[in-house]
Amino acid sequence: MLGGRKSDKLQMILRPFAAARPLSHLLRTPKYFTSLTQIRTITQAEQAEIDDPGMNGGYPNPPPEKRQFRDPYGDWWDKQERRNFGEPVHEDHDILGVFSPHEYTHFTPQKGFVLMGCFIGTVLGLCGVVSLYYPDRPAVERTFEDGLDRELGGKGALLAPIHEEPTVEENRNR
Repeated sequence: MLGGRKSDKLQMILRPFAAARPLSHLLRTPKYFTSLTQIRTITQAEQAEIDDPGMNGGYPNPPPEKRQFRDPYGDWWDKQERRNFGEPVHEDHDILGVFSPHEYTHFTPQKGFVLMGCFIGTVLGLCGVVSLYYPDRPAVERTFEDGLDRELGGKGALLAPIHEEPTVEENRNR
């Protein structure tokens, strides 16, 4: 019964849906309503934050200050890091330390745009001046009567002699 009729296959597919009946006990209304109240409790993480703000084990976290902006000529215990002995280190020391990328404070963004505009204007102006005073070609282009057909090996060109390779017999006779 591999071929089967289409109606048999359709009945087989639809059989579970035809047998499905609504469950009457789910449609009934409940007799008792329970009231739920929401009670706010402190989680373990919130309690830890209350006990130890910053969650760093009570380590004093100084205000963030880049070492780049500290006085380089000050009397520091560590001259390179500009830090005194026993001074607490900020938790973001890798970002605030001397070896982090320096903040570029030489120019404001406005002055940087002005300088970039002046540079672009100067280069374009120089290109314009050069294009005005650049000399023409010193010579006239060479022309050919029939174009370059003959010079590049066309129909009227002289053919180069073709040397034939000697055959094996000719090599033996030599």
